[in-house]
Amino acid sequence: MTDSAPRRRQFRLPEGVRASARNFGWLMTTRGVVALLSLVYLGIATRSLGVADFGRFALITGAAQAIATMAGFQTWQIIVRYGVDHLNAEDDVALGRLYRLCILLDAGSAVVGGLISAVILILWGKDFGITPDLMKVTIGFVIVELVTIRQSPIGMLRLRDKFSRAALADSTTPVMRFIGAAGAALLMPDVTGFVIAWSIAEVATSAVYWVMVSRTGDLRLVGRGGAPGRQVFRENPGLTRFMLSTNATSTLGLSTKQAPLLMVGGFVGPAAAGAFRLAFQIAQALTKLSQQVSRAAFPEIVRAVRAPQGRNVGKMMVRVFLASAAAALVVLALIAALGHPILILVGGKDFLHGRASMLWLAAAGCIDLATVSFEPVLMAVHRAGTALAARIAAAIALFATSLYLLPREGTSGAAMGVMAGSVVAAVLLGWAVIHYVRQHPRAAAAGS
Repeated sequence: MTDSAPRRRQFRLPEGVRASARNFGWLMTTRGVVALLSLVYLGIATRSLGVADFGRFALITGAAQAIATMAGFQTWQIIVRYGVDHLNAEDDVALGRLYRLCILLDAGSAVVGGLISAVILILWGKDFGITPDLMKVTIGFVIVELVTIRQSPIGMLRLRDKFSRAALADSTTPVMRFIGAAGAALLMPDVTGFVIAWSIAEVATSAVYWVMVSRTGDLRLVGRGGAPGRQVFRENPGLTRFMLSTNATSTLGLSTKQAPLLMVGGFVGPAAAGAFRLAFQIAQALTKLSQQVSRAAFPEIVRAVRAPQGRNVGKMMVRVFLASAAAALVVLALIAALGHPILILVGGKDFLHGRASMLWLAAAGCIDLATVSFEPVLMAVHRAGTALAARIAAAIALFATSLYLLPREGTSGAAMGVMAGSVVAAVLLGWAVIHYVRQHPRAAAAGS
């Protein structure tokens, strides 16, 4: 080829999309091993406990996770949203104050969550199949879930683009659960043994996260600047509103994922809850995938909005949507083809009646995955209140549909409720994003 020959134009993805893909790649690096370990330790738990006891175990862990989600602030979003400005300004003192505030919020969440859990367990513990002999271990697991809230270290690592370290810390949970499940099956093959194993996994994961943060040097910033008083709110305009709205939005979005399990346990019983939990766990790979996409994209969307020169957020959103929608279709096809044999392989024939629920839950997860870019965009452009309203409507749809269909369809009714909530959230969040882009075309393109 001569020098005068026309050169082929090399295709390059936009910077924000490349960064999001790189972040997502680190988050998903360990997911293959994690998925395999998850199936193995679930198989150990289901076959060691049986349907009814696995249902009780699922209700204990589900209730604890729901309480931790309801009580906890999504401080990782606060750190990423406001920490970007402090990094750009090279203001370590202000960044340290922001870190300190978020850590205090996590600690306060643990206290509030403890009070909430005490009320819930006293009033409705028996309805969830938590017998008196399991009450102590349930309270202990709830305390562990609350004490090991790790939103702040997650935010610190994501702010610094240390996604490889975050992925390593995340992988600690399934590895420790696998080891703990094997130990429980050999030494204490009952609900208490597996709850203890899950507790150890949570503690280990939290410890690894903080170790990873210490290696970035951010722990040294936490004590700088004194107590986070009024100054931290002056340094971060709109912090209170953002903090409350993101917490409420994430609480609704995540805790409602646990609510159907608790409803199945209360309406149908622990055995049905066990089958529902296993079906949910297999289909939950989609939900986890959408959370990883969201976490990977959120820092880059914030940088795009806050960058002085600005980037085209609308085009970035379209590309993320197309990629996530394609991934959702592929995963849904895999679940439809392989979900049934996986369900039998992991749980056995006793869990086979959870197949219909699994398909509904997988479809809901696909919708969440396809529309995962909508909520981060609204958060980044200061439309957190709109996202909250969409989540409230979705929660109402979920509860209304589940309460109506549970007595008629059993566990499948709860799964249909999850599907209804996902559809409502997708429609409302999508409409809000489109409306914003149309009303602010220049702002969407300029990142203001």
